Amino acid sequence: MANAESAHQGNARQETAGQGTTGQETARKETARRKTGERAEIGVIGGSGFYSFLENVTEVQVPTPYGSPSDSLFFGELAGRRVAFLPRHGRGHHLPPHRINYRANLWALRSVGVRQVLAPCAVGGLRPEYGPGTLLVPDQLVDRTKSRADTYFDGEPLPEGSVPKVVHVSLADPYCPEGRTVALAAARGRDWEPVDGGTLVVIEGPRFGTRAESRWHAAMGWSVVGMTGHPEAALARELELCYTAIAMVTDLDAGAEAGEGVSHEDVMKVFASNVDRLRGVVFDAVAGLQANEDRSCLCTTALSGLETGIELP
Repeated sequence: MANAESAHQGNARQETAGQGTTGQETARKETARRKTGERAEIGVIGGSGFYSFLENVTEVQVPTPYGSPSDSLFFGELAGRRVAFLPRHGRGHHLPPHRINYRANLWALRSVGVRQVLAPCAVGGLRPEYGPGTLLVPDQLVDRTKSRADTYFDGEPLPEGSVPKVVHVSLADPYCPEGRTVALAAARGRDWEPVDGGTLVVIEGPRFGTRAESRWHAAMGWSVVGMTGHPEAALARELELCYTAIAMVTDLDAGAEAGEGVSHEDVMKVFASNVDRLRGVVFDAVAGLQANEDRSCLCTTALSGLETGIELP
């Protein structure tokens, strides 16, 4: 099994608890914007291969109440859209899946204007027909991680004094339906027929799964396995971001193949041979996403009617 970047891999609801948006809060937000100086409408969480070849890339460090993101944000223009790229594991791939600051990553993207996120990842196939080179756009998620901060609404005070309430956000359908439609069309436009739907099960990592674990995942009817899809999807929903995973299979997971099982070297080879193709799909999807102000999907109203106790950036 592999994971794209892991093994190679309404106004009321935005107000602080009962206080509304104060002048101090507004000033703080504007100061943060001036510090970054850059804005983007779409975010891509991936590796350095997704931005390094673009011209006129601007690198900006974006602080958050949750600490530092995995790396700087890299701003560039693609198909007339302003995009912020974030290396999930850092540009040197020094962060294992369980040590990624997912809360800071998603918060930083929203704070610069991002409202739609594309998340390419490499995964292991749990079915023989999902061999290396398969592209799957999941519609469901299973969380089997153990130690990750996976909510903004934990009741713990933030540095500036606000205290998040404990609220419960629906994640029945964890991925943006409109983003999925765009991603599927982008893949087909590249003559890469995708698997439409399926369940991504996310394990803690960084180790690969045992053969028994893999067989159990397959017996449950799940499709692919990775290490970073959670809590990214859940945190994106808590920030009312549209989040779309695009999963490329780099190997058959241990229980779906014979032989010695998954090796890091083999995974890297498959990823390297398909990364340009995957990048093309992601970039075409960027071009195909609707304008942020035109969004009408379920993602945009995830906090409707909830008093969160924090102000979204």
